[in-house]
Amino acid sequence: MQRAAAETYRCPYSGEALRIEPAEESGEDVVRGVLVSASSRRYPVVDGVAHLIESEQESYSAEEVREKEYYEATARSYDAVIDWLFASFYEDEAAVRRKMIDLLEIGPSDRVLETGAGTCRDSVRIAERLGPGGELFVQDLSPAMLALGRDRMRAAGVLDGSHGRVEFSIGNAVHLPFPDRCLDAAYHFGGLNLFSDKRRALAEMARVVRVGGKVVIGDEGLAPWLRETEYGAILTNSNRLYSYTAPLEDVPHCARDAAVRWLIGGAFYLIDFRVGDGPPSADLDLPIQGRRGGTHRTRFYGTLEGVTPEAKRLAEEAADAAGLSMHEWLDRAVRVAARQTSERR
Repeated sequence: MQRAAAETYRCPYSGEALRIEPAEESGEDVVRGVLVSASSRRYPVVDGVAHLIESEQESYSAEEVREKEYYEATARSYDAVIDWLFASFYEDEAAVRRKMIDLLEIGPSDRVLETGAGTCRDSVRIAERLGPGGELFVQDLSPAMLALGRDRMRAAGVLDGSHGRVEFSIGNAVHLPFPDRCLDAAYHFGGLNLFSDKRRALAEMARVVRVGGKVVIGDEGLAPWLRETEYGAILTNSNRLYSYTAPLEDVPHCARDAAVRWLIGGAFYLIDFRVGDGPPSADLDLPIQGRRGGTHRTRFYGTLEGVTPEAKRLAEEAADAAGLSMHEWLDRAVRVAARQTSERR
């Protein structure tokens, strides 16, 4: 881990800045040491990898625990499984991953985060898009998987500085160790289905990406039109994860230009969106054209008690005769009646 990374990293739980206390260095790299927060939280750096996680602060579901143990135990055989997966769908892995990473819209000087990086099959391709001025933060929950991933990236020649600075960390995607709006893009593919709090994970990715930057996430999940087919039944019988659906309800309200697509035999979903500044904006007070009238806001907040059909008919006739919308006539009529009642008291 380079010393400069300490200037970017934050405590994943309090958001406090961290300072590095090196114990062993190699040039600009901290091989061993501790990242310390103002409130004395301590995060070890082991073999150049920052462990930005505290077990006592985490709460995993039983399914998440099983998944974590699975990845730790099968890390060395994981890549063979992925090779088989793409072959089983007659897919060109390089072409598929290129299309997914294209959605990040990253430039050579961008700062990019990948969570759930695993053995870094996508990380290599993301790093190849970056130049010397870029930065890639690679995170995973499994030390065993990330160690293999770092070896892959080193063998691919993307850790020599020509593709920017690459930092590795152990952490949970629902508690990201970064300040708000400090990155240009965030990416996560695989493992998302078993997150117990997908909404928070997506919100965290959107929080750390600048306004206008991209977030891309995906995992197993059959396309809706394939779920009730024999094809879908056969796949789900082998792997229940194909029964999951794209978590569109968990996309944060700041999402703009959001899209969902299915790829790899229609068995994996991919969601991408641009980060906006808060919820979408709309003029909720612009008068609505037509006989009913009113605005979005008055129609929502200004509902009156129900009236008889005869009273409604009389009101409509009176509004028509006055050349007003129902909203305008009712608003005036209620104000006049209320004012007269108050004056009699």
